[in-house]
Amino acid sequence: MNAGRGGPGRWGAAALGVLGVACAAVISEVVPRVLALPGGVLPPLSEIVTALSGEVATGAFWESLLATVRQWALGLAFAVVAGIGLGAVLGSVGWLRRATASTIEFLRPIPSVALVPLAVLLFGTQLWSAVLLAFYASFWQVLVQTLHGAVDVDPVVDETVRCYGLGPLARIRHVLWPTALPYVVTGVRLAAGVALILVVTAELVIGSPGLGQQIMAAQSGGATALVYGLIMVTGLLGLLVNVGVRAVERRRLAWHISVRGEVAA
Repeated sequence: MNAGRGGPGRWGAAALGVLGVACAAVISEVVPRVLALPGGVLPPLSEIVTALSGEVATGAFWESLLATVRQWALGLAFAVVAGIGLGAVLGSVGWLRRATASTIEFLRPIPSVALVPLAVLLFGTQLWSAVLLAFYASFWQVLVQTLHGAVDVDPVVDETVRCYGLGPLARIRHVLWPTALPYVVTGVRLAAGVALILVVTAELVIGSPGLGQQIMAAQSGGATALVYGLIMVTGLLGLLVNVGVRAVERRRLAWHISVRGEVAA
């Protein structure tokens, strides 16, 4: 909604966002000093920023950040390719979809963390353990959304395409893909966040290289302020992932009513 229709407008919304961040920063600085909890359990924001600044200046921080991003990107990429391919096939072939429905509903609720022993057995504490967990968790997001998108194809349009004698590739390009694309993008957006969560979890639990491993090392060394700082970095990384995926969504779905309405607002 624009400013002329009673809303705050884009610039007003941005100003409110900045104000919210500023208020959170002030609270994060004042409350720990007022409470003065023993042992430095809740350090003020200034101490967290100072500790994080010292860490950012080291090469180990950037190596860990790069490792986390690499594991996230690999897990998500494998999930997107496998989820879209399998989802399109299952959604297009009715008997195959019905035959696999119970298997999908059985496998999908299994927590990815339950696969930690298997990941360690297969890959130890290396990069691929985190990639496996991220792939398994995010794969189902893409698969289910793609499957629903393929099923949602208008049967009248589909039959019309068949009557005109268009082949399978033309049907996929002109009917299946435009219908399923909004579902696919939604699945990728959900999968991106889930993949990052599982990567950091694997780094914390398994000890795979990355920010999670750095957090555990800081916690073991009693560097509480650095622990909070690294957690803030993971939060910022998640924010960047969401903003990036949303930007791709707006670009690829500029024709879709949901994106047109969002831009108009």
